[in-house]
Amino acid sequence: MIRVGVIGYGYWGPNIVRNLHALDSTHVEAVCDKSEAALSRVRKSYPGVKTCLDPSEILTSPAIDAVAVITPVWTHYELAKAALQNGKHVFVEKPFTSNAKQAEELIELAARKNLTIMVDHTFLFTGAVRKICELTESGALGDLYYYDSLRINLGLFQHDVSVIWDLAPHDLSIMDHLIKGDPEAIVATGEKHLNGVEDVAFMTIYFPGSVIAHINVNWLSPVKIRTTLIGGQKKMLVWNDLVADEKIRVYDKGVQITSGDGIRDLLVNYRTGDMWAPQVQQLEALRVELDYFADCITNNKTPFNDGHAGLRVVRMLEAAEKSIQKRGELIRL
Repeated sequence: MIRVGVIGYGYWGPNIVRNLHALDSTHVEAVCDKSEAALSRVRKSYPGVKTCLDPSEILTSPAIDAVAVITPVWTHYELAKAALQNGKHVFVEKPFTSNAKQAEELIELAARKNLTIMVDHTFLFTGAVRKICELTESGALGDLYYYDSLRINLGLFQHDVSVIWDLAPHDLSIMDHLIKGDPEAIVATGEKHLNGVEDVAFMTIYFPGSVIAHINVNWLSPVKIRTTLIGGQKKMLVWNDLVADEKIRVYDKGVQITSGDGIRDLLVNYRTGDMWAPQVQQLEALRVELDYFADCITNNKTPFNDGHAGLRVVRMLEAAEKSIQKRGELIRL
């Protein structure tokens, strides 16, 4: 059993503790937070779990095997580095670090000490994304053409990161998992309206082989929408994460072009077939992810959402931020 210390019991921390507590593969040894009120909630819900205000008590404890860092992104590097230096495996909330240099250093440190880093890209463990991966890897969609995501809502406003750093990592981690080949360039635009960071932003990511991706993230929308379209040569897919049933719909629709002797002889044929909704597993993604984290530690396996995956997402975020600052200039990766 993996003994885990959790640092951070704010918005996401309670979900981490609840799932770790429920698993047979993990045991929550201690929870740290700077808020005494938060720690009081921990003691009420989990009487046997130790609490502390100072993260060093968790980072240096010989009774702890792994540390979950569930704190603002600007704190990730120092906390994860201290955990690794003290021989702890690390689970880090997304995004991995504030910049690529920090991520690279943590990856090198973990490799030197033979420790596991996992970045909390929770959506990779949802039934919907697992099914989408299955469809793309089996070739059911054919060669991918585009990934188009709308991830918008009213709030939750952050003060230390922009809407890109808050919401876009979900889609960037999914794209990194689905699309073969590293992205080549990014164009991004965005604007600040309320609290000094971008609250509306648009990203376009160019991948090898004419694959293009577009992400719209927004904290100022009157409605909450979580819809992704994935277009392929053979079939197209719509993923609506907010519906209870038929989260994924696969459309046997497409376009075929045949050519004659010249450009004026191009013939466009539209293919319209059936729509079907594949069955999607109804499991709590975070619980699956944390069980996988424990399994990777126990069996010395490298997780697919490791530090390198986190680094790739951070590099895309940095490029998008740079493009926004230059009013939509193309940034090559």
